[in-house]
Amino acid sequence: MIRTALYAGSFDPVTNGHLDVIRQACRLVQGLVIAVGVHPGKTPLFSPEERLELLRATCEPLAAAEGTQLSVTTFDDLAVTAARRHGATLFIRGLRDGTDLDYEMQLAGMNGTMAPEVQTVFLPASMGVRPITATLVRQIAAMGGDVSPFVPGAVAERLAARFRKS
Repeated sequence: MIRTALYAGSFDPVTNGHLDVIRQACRLVQGLVIAVGVHPGKTPLFSPEERLELLRATCEPLAAAEGTQLSVTTFDDLAVTAARRHGATLFIRGLRDGTDLDYEMQLAGMNGTMAPEVQTVFLPASMGVRPITATLVRQIAAMGGDVSPFVPGAVAERLAARFRKS
């Protein structure tokens, strides 16, 4: 039986922190579904298609190195619904600090009530990526700063190009 996990988020953009969690998750499961949330109330920097492209480019080598089957997709419903649709029995959630833990425990409790068959697994961020957030990366890039320490090279290039245009 293949153990499949779902890692859901906005990934706008994918950061080195996300990659750290994905690398750890690939060591735990045979199948990983990275699910990009698409919500009409939010205005992301990158389109869902761009985020999928960047995730595939940066995550496929990580999954391949661990022998993990990778799927990258979008969802516009509940994460529990997406997990069931993809046959996932685990939710992967990354933790940077205690603030994340408080929020993630609430989320895990709600998801656990709605989908008790899907267990939440918390993965602590490695020390070097704990301060990284996609929000801060977007802000630094928008102000012309160098985001290369925080994101994969392809993402840094795409951010630079995006903000050169605007």
